[in-house]
Amino acid sequence: MITFLRGRLVESLPTRVVLEVHGVGYAVLIPLSSFDKLPAPGAEVQLLTHLAIREDAHVLYGFMTSSERELFRLLIDTVSGIGPKIALNVLSGLDVATFGAAVRSGDVKALSSISGVGKKTAERIVVELKDKLASFGAGSAGHPGGPGAAKPGTAAEGHLTDAAAALAALGFKPIEAFEAVRAAVAMLGATATTEQIVRACLKKP
Repeated sequence: MITFLRGRLVESLPTRVVLEVHGVGYAVLIPLSSFDKLPAPGAEVQLLTHLAIREDAHVLYGFMTSSERELFRLLIDTVSGIGPKIALNVLSGLDVATFGAAVRSGDVKALSSISGVGKKTAERIVVELKDKLASFGAGSAGHPGGPGAAKPGTAAEGHLTDAAAALAALGFKPIEAFEAVRAAVAMLGATATTEQIVRACLKKP
């Protein structure tokens, strides 16, 4: 099993990165919670990984913190009806600490605001994870010793495009994505990060 990758960040998109490790390029799917912690392309970075083996493909999922990977695995292994795609949506919709608080308090409304998570799925999450999240997410603030600081960036510096691309990857039509991004930036301000913009867009009315 591939448990982590350390190498040069070749390409960085809101839902996918390409990492060069000793001359081999690895395509890795990531959540938005990890995207905003990445260094600039060209820098060295370490990603914790989860390898999902299907009949038609081997898919690598990457995370900047151990708590993100732990939550991803907890969701796909414990909650019926949740696969890797929805688990990534969860990490893109809520940070680890907020998710844990929502589950412990039984906040079905907050959980069902995540794209792809309806009320019934949110209720299953609360029932199946509440007892397992008593002390979950203690290490969510940092990321594993890989070099490179989180990129600050602003909406004016490409975050609009990144946020629209992330929404498109999550199923939004291009026009809907750009309209949602513009509305979110108008509400959050020009200094909003990609993660903040997309999370605002994913909240259901």
